[in-house]
Amino acid sequence: MMFEDRIVVSAPAARVFAVYANVGRWSSWDPDVKAASIDGAFVSGASGTLDPTRGPRAKITFVEVVPNRSFTVKSSLPLCSLYFEHELSEGSGTTTVVHRVVFDGPLSPLFGRLVGSQIRKGLPGTLQGLKRAAEGQS
Repeated sequence: MMFEDRIVVSAPAARVFAVYANVGRWSSWDPDVKAASIDGAFVSGASGTLDPTRGPRAKITFVEVVPNRSFTVKSSLPLCSLYFEHELSEGSGTTTVVHRVVFDGPLSPLFGRLVGSQIRKGLPGTLQGLKRAAEGQS
C-alpha cells in the first residue's frame, strides 16, 4: 500500500530541507507529531524516535538523507515496515514537496487499513504546516 500528497512551497529547497533537518521542531509544524528526536546529525543511518499525536512512540531510522533533495524515514511494526519518503524538486523560486507513505511486508494490508487512512488524512495538514514553516523562515 502506498499513498502520497504534494504541495508547492514559495521557498528554495535548501530552506525546506532546513525545516526537515531540525527534527526536534517537527511538532511545531506537523500536527500529527507530538515530539521527535534524532541521535546525532541528520544523515543516512541516523536513528531517533517519533511520538505521534495518536499512537505509541516509535523508533525511526533515517534510511536515506540527500541534502536539499530527499530523505526517507523507516519505522517498524510487526511484520510490516512503514516508510515515510520526502522529496523536493526545485523550480523557479518554488519547491514542489512530495510526501509519500509506503507500507511493506506481510502485514502491510492490515496496518494499511488500521493506520493508513489516518495518516493519509493528516498529509494535507502536515504539508500546509511545512509550507508555513519554510515560507516564514528568513
